[in-house]
Amino acid sequence: MELAHSIPARTDVLTGPVVEIGGAVQRPLTLDLAALREFACASIEPFDLVCFSTGRYIRPMGSYRGVQLRVLLDAAGVRRPDSTDFKRTVFLAHAHDGYAVTFSWHELFNTPVGEQVIVAYECADRELGVEDGLPVLVSGADTVHAPRHMKRLVRVDSHILGSSHR
Repeated sequence: MELAHSIPARTDVLTGPVVEIGGAVQRPLTLDLAALREFACASIEPFDLVCFSTGRYIRPMGSYRGVQLRVLLDAAGVRRPDSTDFKRTVFLAHAHDGYAVTFSWHELFNTPVGEQVIVAYECADRELGVEDGLPVLVSGADTVHAPRHMKRLVRVDSHILGSSHR
């Protein structure tokens, strides 16, 4: 699938929360809220936030709006035309508090899950602020949403796993 978009220009002064896309990419990105809004908007349906380990109901979550993570990864150049290493790539997303979650290239680019993994800047038709966890990483297709519902995303790193064994 070819995604047609331009990479937002980086400004000298970034304001508010910033998300970095780095690791094994061709073009590391540093994106503030204004830069995120330059990408095509995606949304996911409302869901109930439930604790993975206890099954405890936490709260209802409204519809999130933001940018698909795979769009940001493509903009950073995770797929190189001269290599198939991208198929062995995993992504580690980091929150401001050290919490981290993983995604695989296949999960984001080769399954319906990737359509619903977004870096959100709005929820329930209102803009999120830092106090709301801006930017929020949400995996809308997960059976239990809480483990990959990450507030204050700061960085996503791309890692290519070692050579396959034959």
